[in-house]
Amino acid sequence: MSEGTYQRLWEASHVTLQELLDQEQPLLEAVPNRDRQSFQYRLSVFYLYYLGLLRRFDTIYDQMVQPQKRRLLRRLLDGVAGRVLEIKDELVRVDLCETHCLDRVLQDLKLTPADLEVPIPKYFQLEQSAAMKERKLILAEILSRMEPEHPTETVTGINRTDAIILIQTSERARQGRLRATFMREIQREEERDRKIREEGHPRFTQDQSAVIIQKVWKGYQQRKRTQQDRLAEMEFIGMLPSTNQAERFRIMSRAKLREETRRLRQVEKEEQFRLAMEKTHEALREVEGPDLKEKMKDQIRQWFIECHALTGRFPDYPEESLGGSYLIFADKTPEQVKLELEIQTQESKKKEQEKNKKKETEQPTPEKNKKKEKEKKARVEADMTLKMLPSKFIPIIGAGHKEYKNLWQNRPESKHPDQNFDSETLQKEKRKEVELEIRIQVDELMRQELKNLRLAVDKEEERPLKSPKKKPGTKIGKKKGKDLTQDTVNSLYEELVFFGLLKKSVAVALKDYVGDCLYLGSALCLANKLRMPSLFDIRQNVALYGVLRLGSPDVHSMAPLIRSILLVGPSGMGKKMLVQAVCTETGANLFDLSPSNLQGKYPGKSGAQLMIHMVFKVARLLQPSVIWIGDAEKTFYKKIPKEERKMEPKRIKKDLTKALRLLNPGDRVMLIGTTDRPQLAEIQGLCRMYERILLVPRPDYASRYVLWKHMIEARGAQVTQSLDISALAKVSDGYTTGHIFQATHSVLNERRLLQLSKRPLVASEFLGHLAKLDPVYREEEESLKEWYFKTPLGKKSLKFMKDQEAEEAKLAKEKKRK
Repeated sequence: MSEGTYQRLWEASHVTLQELLDQEQPLLEAVPNRDRQSFQYRLSVFYLYYLGLLRRFDTIYDQMVQPQKRRLLRRLLDGVAGRVLEIKDELVRVDLCETHCLDRVLQDLKLTPADLEVPIPKYFQLEQSAAMKERKLILAEILSRMEPEHPTETVTGINRTDAIILIQTSERARQGRLRATFMREIQREEERDRKIREEGHPRFTQDQSAVIIQKVWKGYQQRKRTQQDRLAEMEFIGMLPSTNQAERFRIMSRAKLREETRRLRQVEKEEQFRLAMEKTHEALREVEGPDLKEKMKDQIRQWFIECHALTGRFPDYPEESLGGSYLIFADKTPEQVKLELEIQTQESKKKEQEKNKKKETEQPTPEKNKKKEKEKKARVEADMTLKMLPSKFIPIIGAGHKEYKNLWQNRPESKHPDQNFDSETLQKEKRKEVELEIRIQVDELMRQELKNLRLAVDKEEERPLKSPKKKPGTKIGKKKGKDLTQDTVNSLYEELVFFGLLKKSVAVALKDYVGDCLYLGSALCLANKLRMPSLFDIRQNVALYGVLRLGSPDVHSMAPLIRSILLVGPSGMGKKMLVQAVCTETGANLFDLSPSNLQGKYPGKSGAQLMIHMVFKVARLLQPSVIWIGDAEKTFYKKIPKEERKMEPKRIKKDLTKALRLLNPGDRVMLIGTTDRPQLAEIQGLCRMYERILLVPRPDYASRYVLWKHMIEARGAQVTQSLDISALAKVSDGYTTGHIFQATHSVLNERRLLQLSKRPLVASEFLGHLAKLDPVYREEEESLKEWYFKTPLGKKSLKFMKDQEAEEAKLAKEKKRK
C-alpha cells in the first residue's frame, strides 16, 4: 500500500477514536446490578472497537515512514493496548468469568469472528530482534561448552570378497523379482485371449466403433469441464482454497518485499531525524540560550521584589520536585501569590480545629452509631452497583488525538513528499527541552541569590526546609529484598544456564495454537447452561494477560498488574506450547522452576533462597522474562507421595511467594504455571500464588474441525472432497490436541504422502490410530470443573448462577399465582 493509503487509514481511525472518547464518560456513571446485561453489552462494544483500533494503529505504525508521525502513533498504539487490557479487566469483573460471549455483539456490529483476534504489535519482535540474536548466540556458546565431546567411532568394514558376494546376491534377487512380474503379466494376457475365444468377441463396424469412441470421449470431456466449473465456483465463493498457489505466493512475496523496503526506509529516516535533533538542540542552546537565561533571571528577580513589597518578606523558592521556577513562570500576579499564601494558612487552621473536634468526640454516641449504620448501607448499595473504574490510558489517548488534530489532520502530504521530518515542529519541541535545561541551571543560581538577598536585606539566615508530611496509611515504596549475590549479570546468566534453570525456548507463534471460537455462547447464557472456554478464548486470554503486558514497558507500567497465570487442563492440550509462544512473541527469557528440574540443585533452605533470588534478579535485569513451573500442583501438595519425597517439591514455596510480591509495575517478569492435576494441591495456596487461573478444556467440535484441517495441511497433504473432516471432528470427541497431532503424524508418513496422487486420503485411515489412544473421559473433565468452581472467581460465578436461577423460579411462581 502507498503512503496515502496509510494516511487515510489513520484519518478513519481517529474518527472512530473521537466517537469512543465522547462515549467514555457515561461508562463512569454507576449502574444498578439489575442492568448487568446492558452494562456488559456496552463494555463488549467498547472492547471490540478498541481491538479494531489496536489492529489499525499497529498496521500504520509498522509501515509509516515519517519519524515524527511514528512517535505519535507509538503513544497511541500503547495507549489503545492499555485501554483494551483495562476493559478486559472490567469484563472479567462484570461477567465473573475469564471468557465472554461476544457472538451477539459481533452480529449486531456486523463483524466477523476474525475481529475478535487480539493483534500482537509487530514492534515487539522487531525492536527485540537485535537483543534476541545476541542472547541466542551467548546461550548457544554456553551450551556448546557444556556438551561433552563424544569420541569418534571407527567403522569396521568388510573385505572385498564378502562385498562382491553381497552385491551379487542382491542383484540376483532383483532380477528374479523382475522375471516373476514379467511372467505374471504374460499369464494374464494368455488368460484374457482364452476367454475372448471361448465367449466370442462382438463385431462392430467402423462407424459403430467411431460413435462409441466419440460418446466415451465427449462424456469424459464434459464431466471434466463440469468438475472444473464447480471447483472454480466454490473457490470464488470461498468454500475451497485457491488452487493457484504459485500466483498467490508471488503476490504475497511481493507484498512482504514492499513491507521490508518500508522498514528499511524507516531506519534511514530515523537516523536522519536523530542527527537533526542533535544539531537543532545545539543550535538553540548556543543562539537562544543566553537570552532565555537572562530573561528567566529578570522574571525571578521581579517576582522577588513584588512579593517582598506585598508580604514584607522574600518568598520560599519552589523545590525542584514541584517544578522549580516553572511555577513562577505561570501567569500569576503577586496578588494571586499572596492570596494563595493566605488560603494555605486558613487551611492549616481548619485542619487543627478538625483534629481538636475529633479528640473531643471520641466517645461513642447514638448519633455516631446511626451514622455508621448509614455508611454501611451506602457501602452495600455501592457493592450492588456496577461502575467502571477511571482509566489511566484515556488521558494519553486523548492527548495523542489532540496532537493529531492540531498538527497532522489538516496538513497536506505534498509538504513532505519524501516523508522527511518537519523542521518547524522539531524546533518547537527542542525549544521546550532547552528551556527546561536552562531553567534547572537558573534555579541553582537564583537560590543562591535569594540567600544573599535575605542576608543583605532582612538579615535572615537560611530557612530550614520542611519535610513533606506522610499521609496515614500510604507507603512510599515496597521494601526491596537484600542482594544475596554480588556477581555480574553475565556470570549469573551463565550459572543459571549451566544448572538448567535458564533454557532455550522453542520458536512457536501464538497463532499456531489453533482453535475456533464459541459461536453459541449467548444462547447458552440465556438458557443458564454452563459454557466452557474454547481454544480460541484461551489463546486470546494468553495474548491479553501475557504477551501485551510483557511486550511493552509503557503498557506494563500502567496496565492492571498481573504477576502470574495458571493454565489448568488435561495433558496434551498445549499448555507448554502457550508458554513457549509467550516467550517467542515478546522475546522473553525462559526460566524453568519445575520441581522435576530443581531436584538436586542448590540443596538446603539457604540454597533454595539463593536460587530464587538469582532467578528473579536476572529476570529483572534482562526483561522481559517468563518463569515457568510445570506440574505446578507439586509446589502446593496436600500430601507429598513417597516416591517424590526426595524431590522436595515444596521447598521453594515460601521464597517464591515473597519474590513474586516484590514485582512492581514496570518489572516485566511473569510467572506461568501449568498443571493437569490441580486437585492434589492446597487450593488456597495455589490461588494466592496465581492471580489468573485459565481452564483449558478439551476442544469442542468447531476447534476439532479446524485442528484436523490445519494439521493435515501442515503435513503437506491437501484436503479434498473425499476426506470428510466433519466426520473426523465428530468421531474425535474427547480427544485432545496432542492426540490429533499424533494421529496425523502416524498416518501421513513419507510413504503415504507420496501415494496421495494415486490414492486420496480417507477419514477411516485415522480411526485406527485414534482407537489406540486414551481420550479424556467425562469423569476427569468433571473433576477439573468442580475444582475450578472452588477458586475465588469460580465461586463468584457459581453463586451468581444460583442467584439467577432462584430469581427466575420466584418470577415463575408469581406468574402462576397471577
